[in-house]
Amino acid sequence: MAYQVLARKWRPKSFAQLVGQEHVIKALANAFANDRLHHAYLLTGTRGVGKTTIARIMAKALNCETGITSTPCGVCSACTQIDAGRFVDLLEIDAASNTGIDNIREVLDNAQYSPTAGRFKVYIIDEVHMLSKSAFNAMLKTLEEPPAHVKFILATTDPQKVPITVLSRCLQFSLRQMTPQQVCGHLTQVLQAEEISFEQSALNVIGHAANGSMRDALSLLDQAIAYGGGDVGELAVRAMLGAVDQSYLFDILQALIAGDGNAVLAATDAIAGRGLSYESALHELAHLLHQVAVAQAVPKALADDLPQRAQIAELAQAMSPEDTQLYYQIALHGRRDLPLAPDEYAGFSMTLLRMLAFSPAEASQINLPLPAHPVATPAPAVAPQAAPVPNPPVQQQAAPRPPISEEPSHYDAPPWHEEEPAAPPAPAPAAISEPVTSSPFNGDWRALILQLKLGAAGMLAQNAELLGYTANSIELLVGEEHTAVASRAYQEKLREALSNHFGHDISLTITLGSASGDTPAAIALREKMARLAEATQSIQNDPFVQSVVRDFGATVIPDSIKPLS
Repeated sequence: MAYQVLARKWRPKSFAQLVGQEHVIKALANAFANDRLHHAYLLTGTRGVGKTTIARIMAKALNCETGITSTPCGVCSACTQIDAGRFVDLLEIDAASNTGIDNIREVLDNAQYSPTAGRFKVYIIDEVHMLSKSAFNAMLKTLEEPPAHVKFILATTDPQKVPITVLSRCLQFSLRQMTPQQVCGHLTQVLQAEEISFEQSALNVIGHAANGSMRDALSLLDQAIAYGGGDVGELAVRAMLGAVDQSYLFDILQALIAGDGNAVLAATDAIAGRGLSYESALHELAHLLHQVAVAQAVPKALADDLPQRAQIAELAQAMSPEDTQLYYQIALHGRRDLPLAPDEYAGFSMTLLRMLAFSPAEASQINLPLPAHPVATPAPAVAPQAAPVPNPPVQQQAAPRPPISEEPSHYDAPPWHEEEPAAPPAPAPAAISEPVTSSPFNGDWRALILQLKLGAAGMLAQNAELLGYTANSIELLVGEEHTAVASRAYQEKLREALSNHFGHDISLTITLGSASGDTPAAIALREKMARLAEATQSIQNDPFVQSVVRDFGATVIPDSIKPLS
């Protein structure tokens, strides 16, 4: 007997044998068990998830000689003929090859006749979205009100291309992609039944390479058995898939983390030696960066059997979330622009050099080149170096105010050290050394963050309240609704910016809890709303506006009112 490929040999023949798709199986099984049959079904999903398999099982459930059932016997004449593809009342149509209206008219004409051997005539139309518009129009009436002995089962990988008039006449089921764990479990059962030795790690690699398609997984398993000479080993599977060594991806990211341009170009040159295309390399790099981002945001979401899981976790610790997101976007744009480059090498290397050039700067790098920082003399005044301030009396502390007012702000905030007028003359400028005892804003946290010129960590600072401070520490409260901006990376950037501003190391403590609403962001929002209300009142009280409204029936559109400052 000729060899039968695993994908056909192990095609499920009943609902119980299906892997995954529990939501579809439960609905169909209950419908058949209770005799609640629809006249048209639409199965959607990507390749290899079981659309045609489920359609054939449904045909058996409808025509099994034991009656309409969710568990066809599989041994009667109807079941065996459907499994063999010889059942006269089951017609499978490939819409990709029979797209015209003439093909559909032939089907509709034959549908009027009673079934020859079974209980129902079942029409399975695969890739139904490939039918022409005229073909869809021709079948609409029959699809809505077919003869009692006819059932339509449509399958497609692209339901968006199916006319809404057809969708509305069908009971639709969306099939999901298989998880790598489901694929591995099924492949294990197949190999044990076939009595073929294997390594579980090899099946993990195949499970991830199948991209959710069980048919692809079985085809890869067939190929792996042939490649390994009857055994399925991890090294053989990786060699077969061209994934012998993906260390070049990790080499690239390590070089980017280290800021080593020579290593970046060396990794670029090594790709050509591996026989890989630069387009596929960018695709794999984007995929790896996605896994790193997942590990950073939700570490438990990474599958335990994921290949290179340990290396991905190490990268997640070494890279900041901002870098990961930036590199991912650059990789996507680089892949899109690759055909426009002088050649693939130039396009790929330029993408990596762009990652190197546009890597987000650290807080220290942001503050160092700014010329306005030395001019804003309150910075050394706030630090516990009370050199320029001890001699003048407290009344002269207003002298440093002009640099503060030059900051881009819509309010006139006093400097930090002015909030401590009762302190002794020497330590008075070093307000950071005094603990907050009354209001959480005695240190004027809002004015301070304007001087810091924060980047991404500005969201954390704007949504934080000042609980207390000393010469070497600052304690902040962040509302639970802003937990996302209180990540470790943002906290570290804010701490570095504070340390650079005060000239010594600052310990930053972030507490999550219920905020009182006096954060800089909340205050700014209230001021904005107050100015808007004032502007609205001014417009409504304007005599000219009132006359236009009175005489011409005009209406003031609230959204069009903007405060001048």
